[in-house]
Amino acid sequence: MTTAAARPATLEDVARAAGVSRSTASRVIAGTGAASPEARDRVAAAADRLGYVPNAAARALVRGAGVRLAVAVTGTTSAVLEDPYVARVVAAAAQVGTPHGIGVSLHWLPRSAPQALRELAYDRGVCGIVLVNTTGSVLDAVPRSLRGRVASIGIGSRTVPAFDVDNGGGTTAVLHHLYATGRRRIAMVTGPRWLMCAGRSVRAYRQMVREAGLPVRLVRGDFTPARGRAAAVEVMERWPDTDAIFAASDPTALGVIAGLRRRGVLVPGDVAVAGFDDIPLAELSTPALTTASHPVGRIATAAAQAVLDRRPVPPATFFPSALVARDSA
Repeated sequence: MTTAAARPATLEDVARAAGVSRSTASRVIAGTGAASPEARDRVAAAADRLGYVPNAAARALVRGAGVRLAVAVTGTTSAVLEDPYVARVVAAAAQVGTPHGIGVSLHWLPRSAPQALRELAYDRGVCGIVLVNTTGSVLDAVPRSLRGRVASIGIGSRTVPAFDVDNGGGTTAVLHHLYATGRRRIAMVTGPRWLMCAGRSVRAYRQMVREAGLPVRLVRGDFTPARGRAAAVEVMERWPDTDAIFAASDPTALGVIAGLRRRGVLVPGDVAVAGFDDIPLAELSTPALTTASHPVGRIATAAAQAVLDRRPVPPATFFPSALVARDSA
């Protein structure tokens, strides 16, 4: 038998615990209609004690326009909101929310002020939150009132489920491809150091080159083309014999190709280049970019669906990444 402790609390559970009718509990939770101060206090206390969170679709129907799913992206500056990856997350979340009459809003969470998340948590128009580029500080800032209506794309915690690509597996697939084509001096341009989920790719790189007896050649990156151009110069100046460069994102890899071309280095003749994400431009670049797949839409859909459905999900769900071999490597 399913017990109240084994499932999310319902409105009926709250009403019973508060000693009021279901309609009274509904009015108090929705913030509409009349109820005595005493009843409001009892309902609020019961909802908090039971961890009750209103169903997103039901809230949308009761409250009408204005109920939304917030996509909160952590970044050093607000420029992170312009990342095409973020646009794909928002699009997927909107497709999930539309049938329920739930919109989507996009927010920047400054790395220096993760507590800004609390403002969204207490916004009565926000029915749930999908975190992107999640850090440990952001997870620490998640208030109790968000439990059950928040999910993370990246790392998670005991109370915040995570959805992400298996970037470690995808990185390994790309590196094995480079090795199989004869490359033995492979450098890597990483993602941002503060982004913990990006560390999985670095660990996969270190493990692969160690097992193959190859030298470790790591250069800091930030997922941007500009950093890719600069990283190409840095790699060739530090290790002129490098014969392959793997970048942790496609925009960075395209920047690497541009940087190498500026120095007269042929791709893939002199140096093979590979990325990660399989963005639309990867297939159209010259040469076409070898990369690994990243099902952003599926990941964001799963995260948004978990928030709106309030159904139990595993602590972490990883989506597979596969090699996409093209001309650059």
